[in-house]
Amino acid sequence: MNWSEKLAESIMARTPYLYQDKGYDRKWSYDYGVVLKGFQLLWLKTKKKKYLDFIQTNIDYFVQDDGTIKGYDWEEFNIDHINTGKLFFILYKETGDVKYRKAAETCAKQLVSHPRTSEGVFWHKAIYPWQIWLDGLYMGAPFYAEFIQTFPSKKDYQDVLRQFEVSYQHLFDTKTNLLFHAWDEKMEQPWADAETGLSHHFWSRSIGWYLMAAVDTYELLHEEVDSRLLVQILTTTLEALLPYQSETGTWYQVTTETTRKGNYLEASGSSMFVYAMAKGIRLGILEKEAWLPQLQKSHQGLFDEFVLETKEGWLNLNKNCQVAGLGGADQRDGSYAYYISEPIVCNDQKGVGAFLQALVEVEGVSE
Repeated sequence: MNWSEKLAESIMARTPYLYQDKGYDRKWSYDYGVVLKGFQLLWLKTKKKKYLDFIQTNIDYFVQDDGTIKGYDWEEFNIDHINTGKLFFILYKETGDVKYRKAAETCAKQLVSHPRTSEGVFWHKAIYPWQIWLDGLYMGAPFYAEFIQTFPSKKDYQDVLRQFEVSYQHLFDTKTNLLFHAWDEKMEQPWADAETGLSHHFWSRSIGWYLMAAVDTYELLHEEVDSRLLVQILTTTLEALLPYQSETGTWYQVTTETTRKGNYLEASGSSMFVYAMAKGIRLGILEKEAWLPQLQKSHQGLFDEFVLETKEGWLNLNKNCQVAGLGGADQRDGSYAYYISEPIVCNDQKGVGAFLQALVEVEGVSE
């Protein structure tokens, strides 16, 4: 058994119902979608029905026969709530059940009305007005692209690409070639720089979300429309990350603060970078000969730094930042102290899901 399937078996044994995992309380969450996309990759690779069944079992708890989604209110305008909807496409394709199409249309209805910045980028949430977060591109853009590709007769992809164009313009840092976590168009948030509107630090997982969004959207659209910007985002950002990696080939929670007290090597962001690298190689964006040694180093680093095997033979992924955000009810200030203060947990679904996706992609490159 290869590592991706070993991890999948660990997930299925430990959390057969993702929505019953600790802290989720059966809520509709974007976290499930990160894990289940890994199972989708495994299903497409192996055609082992248990992986498709795992996706369907977890999604069917939420999707009703009429296509409504339990616990999801599209008028809440939370871009995170779109992410798990990415699984509707594979389920509709494999089962033909119209409820998955209806559920996808419900998520798409949110995007039609979702509030936007003055330049047309989706706000991260209605409760976070006028803000672009790197995380939001992963949550919304690949779904948006695949919905247009799968259902409507009019294939207008420019609005999808504009999400990247405008966000990259505002969040890109010319000194490091990396991307800040978030930008407030109104420059009013306590965490935002009064002159630029930018948050003040580079958070690895947010950069990882953005890279996954770029490479996933490229895979969907590059044969349909000019996707050179997505290539630029992937190559420029991955090259910019290399000076900040540890000796093991993994990355820190606060990306550039490699020697600062309290910073730590973080599993979810590191896994996302490995995923983006491997998929970039597979899709021909990154030259295999040049990038394969780096990929192998970082892939091995994930195991050396974060993975422990239990007596049951399950894989545990350690050192995951549980959550990080800006503002909100807790008035998260985006300081260095804030980013290192959030709980560090084992087997967080966002980390495990990114790790599973990374393993499948790395194995695809190595075969």
